[in-house]
Amino acid sequence: MYIYHRERLVKDFTVFLITILLIVLLGIIMYFFYRDFYLINNIFAKIGYGIILFFTSLVLLRYMIMLFFSMLKTIFKTADEGEFENIINHKVSVIIPAYNEEAVIASSIESLLKQTYPYMEIIVVDDGSTDNTYKIASKFIHNKYNKPVIPIKKPNGGKASAINMGIKNSTGEIIMVVDADSKLEKNAVELMQKYFTDPDIAAVAGSVFVANKVNLITKLQALEYIEGLNMIRNGQALVKLVNIIPGPIGMFRKEALYEVGLYDDDTFAEDCDVTLKLIAKGYKIDFESDAVAYTEAPENLLDLIKQRYRWTRGILQSIKKHKHLLWHFKINPAASITLWYMLFEGIFWPFIDVWTNIFIIYLALTSGVSILIFYWWLMFTIVDMAGAFYCLLVTGEDLSLMFYAVFYRLFFITIINIAKILATIEEWFGIEMSWGKLERKGRI
Repeated sequence: MYIYHRERLVKDFTVFLITILLIVLLGIIMYFFYRDFYLINNIFAKIGYGIILFFTSLVLLRYMIMLFFSMLKTIFKTADEGEFENIINHKVSVIIPAYNEEAVIASSIESLLKQTYPYMEIIVVDDGSTDNTYKIASKFIHNKYNKPVIPIKKPNGGKASAINMGIKNSTGEIIMVVDADSKLEKNAVELMQKYFTDPDIAAVAGSVFVANKVNLITKLQALEYIEGLNMIRNGQALVKLVNIIPGPIGMFRKEALYEVGLYDDDTFAEDCDVTLKLIAKGYKIDFESDAVAYTEAPENLLDLIKQRYRWTRGILQSIKKHKHLLWHFKINPAASITLWYMLFEGIFWPFIDVWTNIFIIYLALTSGVSILIFYWWLMFTIVDMAGAFYCLLVTGEDLSLMFYAVFYRLFFITIINIAKILATIEEWFGIEMSWGKLERKGRI
């Protein structure tokens, strides 16, 4: 029987009050936002403003639903936290695909050796590195933790081929894929392997936090990872439909991976593609919020834009690859809903968001309703701050990150959305792009 602890009760009560306050504030602001619709006389401006109102309402509704789903998932997870205690049924093979990762590979392997889960092996696949990655990984073959570390060296063939090589050389029934620039909390493997007692679960995502919060760019990414990625995955997990297993920390049922043909190398987002393949097969995809991986985020704007270019083009390639499922609402509703959600997030919303910013400035200059700019910014800033506070409270991350929400929508999201738009245009015209590997700083 579940008993509320005082600390948990305080957190849930705080979250409840935040939600009520958020709804009230948004209601007041939306009232003024909609009221000003009738102050505009120009028909062109009125149509444009109507489009803004529609998409703003849609995005806010989506955000509130995801926040609500995330709260429910957290409450249900806490209530059932004793259900899977001491379940150790699976051998886990952890695969680290690596290409020129000498700055970070040792920290990644060490974090895996320190895992509390005993039945595991670590396979490091060196994908044709030209540095000391393989040499450093080989030093861990003999380790004080008595856990098998198996370094494999192969010609360069890309991340998907490296993961597949690791899978084919694994002996575990559960596969865990970890990026070489990721460092895991010591209980991550133990927490995630428990989910595979359910035969319908094909994969489990973990939480990804930014390790190198060293400047404004990385702190904004830290806020994005917690609020925009981990919270969304937690909400999606309520219906077991997490749409992307992140590269830094993901666990899979080996049998399911073989069923969908392992990883493919025909997109820039192999993690998104393999998740969609599993959903298309009817599998459930879950999320363990307490299994944490710390990853090294880009520290300058150019590297961040390069990363988001690759992410966006990879996601678009994955959607295009599975586009036949977009209209299979009766045959495979889970896959169809997931793809439409990704289309909205990846294409529709970035275009609408950037267009809205431009159009509101136009309205302010031509119609004398400059207060709209303030309303627009205030609405999303309130949502971002409330979401950030909830996520930071639940995860125990630094609460000071919440105040970066003031810059988050105005500065960070706009830049990210512009990068997404440019990447979408390039993908549409089939402009060639390389992987664009980021240089590691060794911050983990």
